[in-house]
Amino acid sequence: MTTLLLVRHGLTAMTGPVLAGWTPGLGLDDRGRAQVRALAERIAAVPLAAVVSSPLDRCLETAEAVAAGHAEPVGGIEVDERFGEVRYGDWTGRPLKELAEEPLWRVVQAHPSAARFPGEEGESLAEAQHRAVRAVRDWNARIAAEHGPDAAYLVCSHGDIIKAVVADALGLHLDQFQRIQADPASLTAIRYTELRPFVVRTNDTGGGAEGLLPKPADPAAGDGGADAPPAGGGSSDAPVGGGA
Repeated sequence: MTTLLLVRHGLTAMTGPVLAGWTPGLGLDDRGRAQVRALAERIAAVPLAAVVSSPLDRCLETAEAVAAGHAEPVGGIEVDERFGEVRYGDWTGRPLKELAEEPLWRVVQAHPSAARFPGEEGESLAEAQHRAVRAVRDWNARIAAEHGPDAAYLVCSHGDIIKAVVADALGLHLDQFQRIQADPASLTAIRYTELRPFVVRTNDTGGGAEGLLPKPADPAAGDGGADAPPAGGGSSDAPVGGGA
């Protein structure tokens, strides 16, 4: 049961009012640095087989802060471009208030699977989801092969990419991904098994690290297996109540 910890980068001067996209040289501001230090402290005790990052500066800074604050040496940051931000094309760097007047904005909000961003470098949200989910599957296989099936790793990425990965894990159509939230410096945890993923935590900006990893199997009790429910009590497949 490989566990993926998805972290969104901390705040930057452009986060919120402007669509930053692949703007080069955009690092964290003071607020963002404080956010990622707090995040690093919260998950310092979680064993990580690897820390992977989008190639963009704001994610690299976030990933480096997490690695530096970890209780055990993590090693170098691995960069995977597939976790990079959506390529927003000609929308990059424009104010969101201005973009909200564009006809395409409504498509992005209500029918994102049909949205392709304008310009030669623009990609579709479906393409962005495909590359990110493929990257997750590749890293799951690599981490399990190198560190065992119960290993965990962390990926630092961007809001829309994280939402797209969570939608896939939940079995949601991409058109529903705007219902998911991923705030700056938030933590999302997904546990992948042979049969299905379990979304353990989403958009967490203040919780502890307890329950992020599965409890060790108890052979005497017949626990474990590839599709055992996540730690934290209750069945994750409960028909009602969400296993709370």
